Amino acid sequence: MSTILKGIAASSGIAIGKAYRLIEPDLSFSKTAISNADDEISRLHSAVNSAKADLEVIRGKALVDLGEDKASIFDAHLLVLSDPELLTSIEDKIRMDMKNCESALKETTDMFVSMFEQMENEYMKERAADIKDVSKRVMAHLLGVKLPNPGLIAEEVVIIAEDLTPSDTAQLNKQFVKGFATDIGGRTSHSAIMARSMEIPAVVGTKSASNAIENGDIIVVDGLHGEVHINPTQEVIKKYEDELRSFEMQKLEWALLKDEATETLDGKHVELAANIGSPQDIEKVLINGAEGVGLYRTEFLYMERNQLPSEEEQFESYKTVLEKMNGKPVVVRTLDIGGDKQLPYLNLPSEMNPFLGFRAIRLCLEEHDIFRTQLRALLRASAFGNLKIMFPMIATLDEFRSAKALLLEEKEALVENGILVADDIELGIMVEIPSTAVLANQFAKEVDFFSIGTNDLIQYTMAADRMNERVSYLYQPYNPAILHLVKMVINAAHNEGKWAGMCGEMAGDEIAIPILLGLGLDEFSMSASSILKARSLIKKLSQNEMKQLAEEALGMQTANEVMDLVKNKIL
Repeated sequence: MSTILKGIAASSGIAIGKAYRLIEPDLSFSKTAISNADDEISRLHSAVNSAKADLEVIRGKALVDLGEDKASIFDAHLLVLSDPELLTSIEDKIRMDMKNCESALKETTDMFVSMFEQMENEYMKERAADIKDVSKRVMAHLLGVKLPNPGLIAEEVVIIAEDLTPSDTAQLNKQFVKGFATDIGGRTSHSAIMARSMEIPAVVGTKSASNAIENGDIIVVDGLHGEVHINPTQEVIKKYEDELRSFEMQKLEWALLKDEATETLDGKHVELAANIGSPQDIEKVLINGAEGVGLYRTEFLYMERNQLPSEEEQFESYKTVLEKMNGKPVVVRTLDIGGDKQLPYLNLPSEMNPFLGFRAIRLCLEEHDIFRTQLRALLRASAFGNLKIMFPMIATLDEFRSAKALLLEEKEALVENGILVADDIELGIMVEIPSTAVLANQFAKEVDFFSIGTNDLIQYTMAADRMNERVSYLYQPYNPAILHLVKMVINAAHNEGKWAGMCGEMAGDEIAIPILLGLGLDEFSMSASSILKARSLIKKLSQNEMKQLAEEALGMQTANEVMDLVKNKIL
């Protein structure tokens, strides 16, 4: 029987395929006595060899798709599986206790995990996580349970999960993964952002997809309207196949705009830039005709690894991006860790409310060594392109001044040592905190530009966690309160002869774009896959008319009124 789940359209497009449930399986087992230890040990070695074979495949894929850094994670797992002390301990327990292999594996690995977790050495603590992952894989083989892994998918499927981590999403192979649907998440969750960058259709926040859908069910993911169809009728499938063909034709039309300027009907030029997370994203940026990089999220250099990236690693990454952009502007955001992005190797204390806690510039201004290393790498790379640097989560002028002072100190030291550094690096801030937007006229006297980070600005203004499904209705980009804050920031910048951009997801939103154009936004930065669609829309608009539209929107009382206004007049 056909069922429809409603969710949030997180990444445009339509996917039709068999469901692949990326759900943690049941690895429970019964402790049983055995009569033949050798047979049980043979089972152990068979499961270990199968786990090794899995990891070799995953490592090979990670090496090709993600690079040596990500692949090295699986080297550590393979080392655990080859550790004679661990394997001998499991074998000894089987022989001594005459219990089944599952019991011996669990008891032994639990002991090792506990031992490593109590060690002071951070590297040794991290081995506990490796042992947990590896033991889970071996246990799955012992029980004959398939352990889902996006890196092993080799047929066309639609992924179904409670949620997808950034590392899960990064392992998805577009050749086989046609789309995904999750129980939780919103348009600004990291899985949604990565899905857009990979151009994989996605619907998130369905609340029940992982319970309602079984492996092998035929699924339609409607990333245009936020619907998931379970085992639809042939008529529904035919309708979506037709819609998918229309969407592909539309994308071909947009592709013709790749090398055109982003100009309104009345000749106003705005810059369409892309948000990226790594140098590997640049190919999509160029294919989609971006006029720059409006947000380079450098925290991905620090994630999914066991230690901080060196200055040289960072320098090479920044240099690669700048060179590939060939003189086009590249706005690099300094380290933005905290909130929902943690670095286990920093061993930061847990916080009651991490989104409002010790994160981003607050962390960098206390951890000077980490911050200075990044600043040196950026300054050295500046000689290879058009670099602009922005500091995230700035709440006070003192924070900006302190960050700028550290950068200038590092610049002076590099120049004294004969290292070439660009003279014209613009320094800006992300406007994510309402108090910063309110005082934008003061900040504008000292910064070179603003980039409005609406993902956080909206959740802070509305006092609504954007990752919390129960208050997701309050995540309102079109709320007049948000529009007034955006207007204040743009006006403040222009009054001082500076430019204002936006790097939050709102910048690529077809309802928001006409209003932002009317408010005078200079730069729109978004997922690369959204650029051509946005260019097509902007070329059909008159900025003078959009100014009138924006004035009307500012006078509205609710987000729904603003949405209806744009839909009735523009879309």
